[in-house]
Amino acid sequence: MKNEHICGRPLGLRFHKKTGDLYIADAYFGLLKVGPEGGLATSLATEAEAEPFGFTNDLDVDEEGNVYFTDSSNKYPRRNFLHVVFSGENSGKVLKYDPKTKESTVLLRNVQFPNGLTLSKDGSFFLFCEGAVGRLSRYWLKGEKAGTTEVFAILPGFPDNVRTNEKGEFWVAIHCRRTIYSYLYALYPRMRKFLLKFPVSAKMQYLLHIGGSTHGIIARYSPEGKLLQLLEDSQGKVVRAISEVEERDGKLWLGSVLMPFLAVYNLA
Repeated sequence: MKNEHICGRPLGLRFHKKTGDLYIADAYFGLLKVGPEGGLATSLATEAEAEPFGFTNDLDVDEEGNVYFTDSSNKYPRRNFLHVVFSGENSGKVLKYDPKTKESTVLLRNVQFPNGLTLSKDGSFFLFCEGAVGRLSRYWLKGEKAGTTEVFAILPGFPDNVRTNEKGEFWVAIHCRRTIYSYLYALYPRMRKFLLKFPVSAKMQYLLHIGGSTHGIIARYSPEGKLLQLLEDSQGKVVRAISEVEERDGKLWLGSVLMPFLAVYNLA
């Protein structure tokens, strides 16, 4: 973390299935691409509409090669992500990169910590997580509602990433549940900002704000926003603060910024 602003911090990774290109959302270097043969990443975009990216986070790629991605904050870099979450600042954006024009445009502004993003199976919309407020939002790309956004689901905790499975359902990785403490801090943002001034470690700040220990939660939603399944390691014995969940062949692959390993959960 000490030198990540120098070396970069890749957060979102997605392959374009038609070309095999790997697109990368790097928290410091913006939007990057690596060809199917590998090698050095090339820069695609570092700004949109004359505004530089501050905290590029996650992305997805449609069939035409358009890249939809999030910029979590224009005020705080990734290494100060706790300030983004707990200050409630809303400088985040949701953007689109057009491979034909090679330009990025802003789709949504004034979003509180947008992070995970995934396209629907039919490509008619994408979902993105709002980490600070704990919800999923939907941005319509096609149909009568194209260009509009709406709340898709209110989540039981603080989300990180969201991914689409083969059925068109959505798995959401959630760091931990909301508590009465996080509820009160939401009502009184000055209290949150006061706590952020304490000279304690990032881990202690995290625990102060969530009011408890970290533990893993993953939730599955239908394409209509109905909660279908909730899995939780309430004591944090195996997985803590889940940041990524991917379903493949009847298994869930779980990742976390706090765990030095991947966890696998059998759905069958």
